[in-house]
Order: sequence, then structure tokens, then C-alpha cells
Amino acid sequence: MEGWGVAVFLAIESSCDETAVAILRGEAGGRTEVLASEVASQIEEHRVHGGVVPEVASRSHSLCLSGLVEQALATAGLRIAAVEVFGATMGPGLASSLLVGSTAAKAMACVAGKPFVGVNHLEGHLLSPFMDRTRVPGHVGLIVSGGHTLLMEVAGAGAYNRLGGTRDDAAGEAFDKVGKMLGLPYPGGPEIERVARDGDPGAFDFPRSMMADGGLDFSFSGLKTAVLYTLQREGKVKVEDVAASFQAAVVEVLVAKTLRAAKQVGADLIGLSGGVSSNMVVRAAFAERCEQEGIELVVAERRVCADNAAMIAFAGLLRFFAGRVDGLDGDIDPNMRLG
Repeated sequence: MEGWGVAVFLAIESSCDETAVAILRGEAGGRTEVLASEVASQIEEHRVHGGVVPEVASRSHSLCLSGLVEQALATAGLRIAAVEVFGATMGPGLASSLLVGSTAAKAMACVAGKPFVGVNHLEGHLLSPFMDRTRVPGHVGLIVSGGHTLLMEVAGAGAYNRLGGTRDDAAGEAFDKVGKMLGLPYPGGPEIERVARDGDPGAFDFPRSMMADGGLDFSFSGLKTAVLYTLQREGKVKVEDVAASFQAAVVEVLVAKTLRAAKQVGADLIGLSGGVSSNMVVRAAFAERCEQEGIELVVAERRVCADNAAMIAFAGLLRFFAGRVDGLDGDIDPNMRLG
């Protein structure tokens, strides 16, 4: 909040299938220190279903959240009385999951008599590449995750303009669905990256959708369908080649559209975030093209690419220092937009 120089912020992230709690100490206009960042994964619980089951996710959040808060406080070496601001993800995400985290954070804020800040999950991802900086510079940001593929023009923290997004499947969703087609364990994204290392990315000429229209939107459903038809038509195929060819198609589209966006708005900096940005092939392709074009690239550290509460706390701290505090009667928004 305006007038605060330093604040200790506790944030909860529970938008989907990861329960996360983080504690950050931030200085207005200065550095941010991550005191604790704890994540309880639910991958094993959902793997047997081949995807996230909302009821299972919300129940798991409820069961482990209090223990995770205690763990984060212990890691930070703090008592809960030392926390000066509480926050939580308010959307987008699964309604039943969002309710668990937001209700818990509001309850702690109410009991402690401290401010509460609601955070957009997408804003957390968008700002995560800059957690080690004193400010968020103007840039074009690409969020590429299991639920979102979104291009944003960023003038600074809190000032966003949507440039483009997916019209159907998100890139990470396409990775998971193709991984399932190939018989790979859930989640498919990391598995495709793993097996693709031994494959030929030129073995199959999969489509690069919406590349010739000059626009900034994405579409991955046609690519996913092309993989399905190839598997049906070819019969026995080398999984490694299909995975590598699919991955190459996704990466080419992501890089081309993002560079196109940067040129259109005159940005000389690109921020890359979201779970798919932990893919080393994605990182390498962006690094190569950005170097060729003379554009600076800042990629979120791999520890904050997947869903986590540190990015929520960071975005919340910036909102708090800008004087943006929320009431305890605010509701979640599973379809919350950014920009």
C-alpha cells in the first residue's frame, strides 16, 4: 500500500491441481526476497485419471493447505503475526479449487486484521520473469501453459494490453493430449520433451496453424488432430519422431508469433513464462531467434514456471505497493481475464 516501504506477504495459489504457499519480503521500488515457496503436487493423484479431476483437486487442497502454511512459516523462520499482507489467486481456474485457497487467505487476513490482496493467476505468470528486478519494464510477454497461451503488451506492472491468444487448445493442453495419444504418462508435456530428444523433428510435416494471416492468435486443435490422423493412418510409428515433430511445430508457432508481436508494438524485450516455458527446446528456440533479432529475452526461472505461490506473492506485492487492496467480500472468478 502507498506509504509502505517494506512488507511481508503470504500468498496461496490453488487455481488447479497444485497447492502452493509462499512468503515474500518486498521493498517498494527495491528488491524482493523469497523467504519460502512450498508446493504440494497432485500429479500422482490425477495420473490414474489421465487428467485433473476438480473434485479430487479441491479435496487435496483442503487436506494439505494448513500444513503447507505451517511449513512455509517454518521455512521462513516467521510466526504468522509477522505477516503484514495476505493474498490468494482469485482466478482464472477451477472454482472449487480457487475457493479453498482464497477462503483460507481471507480468513487469516480477517483474524489477523491485515490487508488482503486478490491476484490474477495470469498476472502472476506474466510478471514471474522479473521477480529479481526492482521494476517490471515494458515488454511483450508470452504466457504459455497448460491452460493458457496468451500474448500481452506490458507497459509496466498493472498496465496490460492483450495482443493475442489461443482460439482453442492452449499449447500445454495440446502437449498433454498428444502425450495421451502416444501412450505417455500424465502430464504429457514433460514426457513429450523427454522422448523427443531421441526423435527426428522433421519426420512428420505437421501443420503450423494461423501462421500466414499476419495475426497474433494461436490455434493448436488442428495440430492435435493432425497427430491423431497420422497415428491412425500410419499404424506403427516411432513415438520419438511423432513427439519431436509435434514439439517442433508448437515451438515454431510460439516463437514466430511472439517475435511478430514484438515487432508490431516496437518492443525490444520479451518475457516468457508459464509451465511450457520450462521446456528446454522452447527456451533454446526463443534464445536463438531473439539473439538473431537483437531482442532481449527474459525467461522465468524454471522453479516458478509451473503453478506456484511465489509468483502470486510477487504480483500481489506490486499491487499492494500501488495501493490496490481488496475487500474480504470479493468473489473468485474462474474465467478471469487479463488486460
